[in-house]
Amino acid sequence: MDLGLRGKVALVVAASRGLGKAAAMELSREGAHVAIAARTEAELQAAAEEIRRVAGNRVLALPADVSVAAEIEALGRAVEAEYGRVDILVNNAGGPRPGTFADMADEDWLNAVNLNLLSAIRLTRWVLPGMRQRRWGRIINMTSFSVKQPVSNLILSNVARVGVVSMAKTLSRQVAGEGITVNNVCPGYVLTDRLRNLAASNARTENKTPEEIIAGWESSIPAGRLGRPEELAALIAFLASERAAYITGTTTQVDGGLLQSLF
Repeated sequence: MDLGLRGKVALVVAASRGLGKAAAMELSREGAHVAIAARTEAELQAAAEEIRRVAGNRVLALPADVSVAAEIEALGRAVEAEYGRVDILVNNAGGPRPGTFADMADEDWLNAVNLNLLSAIRLTRWVLPGMRQRRWGRIINMTSFSVKQPVSNLILSNVARVGVVSMAKTLSRQVAGEGITVNNVCPGYVLTDRLRNLAASNARTENKTPEEIIAGWESSIPAGRLGRPEELAALIAFLASERAAYITGTTTQVDGGLLQSLF
């Protein structure tokens, strides 16, 4: 299936590893010119080199902390200077620290909102005028299955990511007539460094080993296993494509059947 992505320009943030890197790899394989951003330059450059080697396409690697407004602006200017535009934006960011309501101070809440909500708002604000001018664009927000079923020990993530979903749903209706789609993807338990860190954190709290925590997650998934990053990336590439032009305002989980809700 030709997804019509050859020559499109995609910006994927938090893309030095895990789900962001997988998304950038898939888009590059489909022929998109990709720009990737992350905080750690060494990891970012290594990811860019791997994507170039595997996909054979241009990759622009730009260190940036998406929780800082000035760095988002600098990132946007650098991508436009290199590629001239952004057709596809994949909003992504690492998760805030785990814990319960009682664990969190104002600073924790503010950091979570800055990292997971305001980063998506600021990046979207940057790319949207150009998309409107060209009457084509794809904005894809990477959230979590917790926006549909909150996770008890991830209260910061639960709250901040729901804000992204609400923003996306509202915006999708405002730009649908301009050739721009806005959608959310919700990974379930996908084996990444973030998930390994959560397993270690839960293990300390529950007096178990990380392996026992992961086994418990697997037993709750009808598919009987954790997800793979490339499985989420496949959905992102489709939503970014010409084939998905009539799909907007959706929030779709990729979770092996974990969630039992109807919506």
